[in-house]
Amino acid sequence: MRRMPYVNIKVTREKEPVTPEQKQQLIKGVTDLLQNVLGKNPKTTVVVIDEVETDNWGIAGETVTERRKRGE
Repeated sequence: MRRMPYVNIKVTREKEPVTPEQKQQLIKGVTDLLQNVLGKNPKTTVVVIDEVETDNWGIAGETVTERRKRGE
């Protein structure tokens, strides 16, 4: 049984959001990569982009929001 690929891209939501054009480039690029490297069918490749608030993204025990306040 062949499985359809599912790719989930997560990025932090920024003051300057990811544009629709950038999202299209990501979706096309990932789809092409899976086709070229693994031979996956683009018609069954699913790509989801999630924009996550920086308060909901943690690194080293603290939120990205707090780290950015310190300039990290």
